[in-house]
Amino acid sequence: MKNLHDKLLSRGAASLSDTELLALLVESADDRRDPIRTAENLIAAYGSLAAVAHAEIGRLRMSEGLGLRRAERIRLATELGRRATAATAAAAATIATDTDVVRLMRPLLDAMGHEECWAIFLTSSNRIIEYCRMSQGGVQATIVDHRIIVKRALELLATQIILVHNHPSGAASPSEADRTLTLRIRDAAALFDIRLTDHIIISREGEFSFRRAAML
Repeated sequence: MKNLHDKLLSRGAASLSDTELLALLVESADDRRDPIRTAENLIAAYGSLAAVAHAEIGRLRMSEGLGLRRAERIRLATELGRRATAATAAAAATIATDTDVVRLMRPLLDAMGHEECWAIFLTSSNRIIEYCRMSQGGVQATIVDHRIIVKRALELLATQIILVHNHPSGAASPSEADRTLTLRIRDAAALFDIRLTDHIIISREGEFSFRRAAML
């Protein structure tokens, strides 16, 4: 393992392979097994490094005899990366494209096992005023009150809204309920000269933009 620590110090964390990165996280003085072999087995068992990173602590602690402390270490590293990415994305004060929205919201939504709906409130020059969670639900759906979203836009004097929600258990393609919600919010906001500029669905398989699909 000394070679890996030397590699980390001399070339940086980005130079490490997935297996090497995970091996350094699961290394323990109390475990005589090879951390690289443990990391290889974990990635093979879960299918990818991302799947390991997002595994529940209760399941992870039982995998390869990790125990609670090392399972917690993996989840904390994942959360640290998520928050750092979200903070970097949030530093961009304006939204120019749906790619900017995905860059901002994916770190918040990717690790969730349930649906959440967020709204991004913008000025006429696309500057972000606020983005916040408007509802959360189960694996398959979440209930969104369009009146609450429009009310918040009026409070913030926003002229544009972008709706974002995740599909944690499937593809990013919209359901009939998603289409209905989009039109309801678009029409309600339009009564106050507020524009729903996009509704973006994010899943681990990709993203879907209502604006790009000409459905707004």
